[in-house]
Amino acid sequence: MVTRERPTLEAVARRAGVSRATVSRVVNGSTTVAVAIRDAVKQAVEELGYVPNQAARSLVTQRTESIALILPETANRVFSDDLFFPAVIRGVSTELEAADKQLVLMMAGSAASHDRVERYAMAGHVDGVMFASMHGADPLPGTLARLGIPVVCSGRPMTPTELPVPYVDVDHLGGVAAAVRHLLATGRRRIATIAGPQDMVAGIDRLAGYRIALAEAGLSEQVAIGDFTRESGIRAMRVLLDGDPGLDAVFVASDMMAHGALQALREAGRRIPQDVAVIGFDDVEISRLSDPPLTTVRQPIVDMGRTMARQMLGVIDDRLDVPAAVVLPTELVVRASA
Repeated sequence: MVTRERPTLEAVARRAGVSRATVSRVVNGSTTVAVAIRDAVKQAVEELGYVPNQAARSLVTQRTESIALILPETANRVFSDDLFFPAVIRGVSTELEAADKQLVLMMAGSAASHDRVERYAMAGHVDGVMFASMHGADPLPGTLARLGIPVVCSGRPMTPTELPVPYVDVDHLGGVAAAVRHLLATGRRRIATIAGPQDMVAGIDRLAGYRIALAEAGLSEQVAIGDFTRESGIRAMRVLLDGDPGLDAVFVASDMMAHGALQALREAGRRIPQDVAVIGFDDVEISRLSDPPLTTVRQPIVDMGRTMARQMLGVIDDRLDVPAAVVLPTELVVRASA
């Protein structure tokens, strides 16, 4: 059996008629080599089937060409039927693939896994770290940023960090206020909310948007707290009905919780929307397939992932035009539930 030797930099250099150092510069993306020489090297690389040795290349560029996406959630939460996480991952991976970067997906839903992520990033295994679905005043983004590791977050940080960290968010306040105003415009007056976790910016801001719109209308609030899961939506809706059997509308801070709320309302004999109008937040697939189809605030989840990845690529390349904050718009999508 004949084993074909792997083409070397030297072989590429001989084929292109240049030095080994020139081939190395071209392979590693240098723009200081003349166009004609770059073209000759690229042709030789293609003809010989040369594949760069990533380990050796990393020694030259000080890059791993890998970027981590950290999800501070448990595996059961990430790989549930909630399509928020797959949409974020799809957006991130699309941008990184186009840039020829490797996505490293890590979950940090426990103290032990949180420490493991910190050690992994600090050991230099990735060129940057993106955080999504953050809970509380997590110190890790600030810690990594102080060590010079590029960091980008999905969601506005809950507390200021010593070094500002770029982030991508959506207009939670405006989206929720529009949803509640829609309920008011259809004659609803006893409007409750199932809010998201209050250790997350999304949960805090969506509750604030609800309160702003109710205050404008001079109405009292009715609040139950969930954790963005279907089960918490069921429980919270039952609590709200026990507190006010006559409520006529509910804004729910995620589509998954809204799906649970619909179930609880049907079990209680409430017609939707005749007795109780329901609005969610996200516009994932379940909102279109629910019974009745769910009115919801659409947030551009895939675009959030893509924008976060573009920010990270800009930070890694030291581009001066990387925005410190990007806030994407939301949109009310009216369907049969409200």
